[in-house]
Amino acid sequence: MNPRKLKLGFILAAAGMLAALALPLSSETAAVLTARPVPLALTIAAVLLFAACALGGGSLAVVLGLAGVLSGSATTLALLGDPAVAGSAAAGFWSMVLAVWLASALCVMQLAASRPRDQGPRRALNLAVPLLFGAVVFYLWEVGVRGFGVSPVIMPAPSKAAARFAASLPTLGADFVQTFVRGVLIGYVIGCGAGLLVAIVAQRFTFLGRGLLPLGNFFSALPLVGVAPIMVMWFGFDWPSKAAVVALVTFFPMLVNTLAGLSASGHMERDLMRSYGADHRQTLTKLYLPAALPFIFNALKINATLALIGAIVAEFFGTPTQGIGFRISTEAGRMAIDMVWAEIALAALAGMAFYGLVALAERATTFWHPSYRT
Repeated sequence: MNPRKLKLGFILAAAGMLAALALPLSSETAAVLTARPVPLALTIAAVLLFAACALGGGSLAVVLGLAGVLSGSATTLALLGDPAVAGSAAAGFWSMVLAVWLASALCVMQLAASRPRDQGPRRALNLAVPLLFGAVVFYLWEVGVRGFGVSPVIMPAPSKAAARFAASLPTLGADFVQTFVRGVLIGYVIGCGAGLLVAIVAQRFTFLGRGLLPLGNFFSALPLVGVAPIMVMWFGFDWPSKAAVVALVTFFPMLVNTLAGLSASGHMERDLMRSYGADHRQTLTKLYLPAALPFIFNALKINATLALIGAIVAEFFGTPTQGIGFRISTEAGRMAIDMVWAEIALAALAGMAFYGLVALAERATTFWHPSYRT
């Protein structure tokens, strides 16, 4: 990032924090920052840190900037604990929020632009940038909801959803087992395994492949909300109907990607196998399947998210008194939106963890692929 723009940004962030000393914090009362010793001290610390960032540069500016962001965000969150500020925040409060947002954006951009040579710092940096970006998003969500006094029925603050998440761990655990362990994992294994086997057979017999691809396009275009009730009528209200929906959703992405991967090997490689006198089984295990592994893992990663979506949607059309989709539907009807967001967070965490495990397996299996070469 341009050093001049970086310094100008931190100067503006320091000015935003300083402006809060003169501007009102609340639109309803004469609340000022100078009457609050702790927020005042944190604000002055943030001003000094941002000013030091403007004077310095490099990695030290990022460290000081992050310290200033922590100080400024702590100030705004502490002010939201005051009923005179929460729900009626005025220009002084939003000036600090904008300063914190600007400084955090500068720090994230500076970190994203850095290119350390060692592998350890590079991995730490690749993890730190998205974590910092996500923390800023949740911070803006928190101060926006509480500062403007948004009704929790419309949008609860992340802190409220987190508190409900922590208080509902037994319920969330039962929902996770019902939806993910029973519905998603079983359907995922069945759908992906069947798609892989059918693709191998279709690659062996060309007419079968030509006939299955149009059917694959047809079934992949079927609306999930139309298929789920049929599966519930066929397999009942418990997890087998959800696993059937997941298997149907994941089957055709695996079929199409595997067929493309099995055809990825070149003519020279196939001629080499024929010159060695390899039969079809040997050619499949030594050439076709290794060449198709990147395509197979691409389908596995796509299906990791599709499977969870399919299982949750299927639970809207009939399920026992457990499950993420069931809980979202019932709690939304009761206007318990914090519990709805807790279930959404559970689904997001499960989906990210599942996708991450598949990505790690891909990295361990296809390390030879050109995309992983440094």
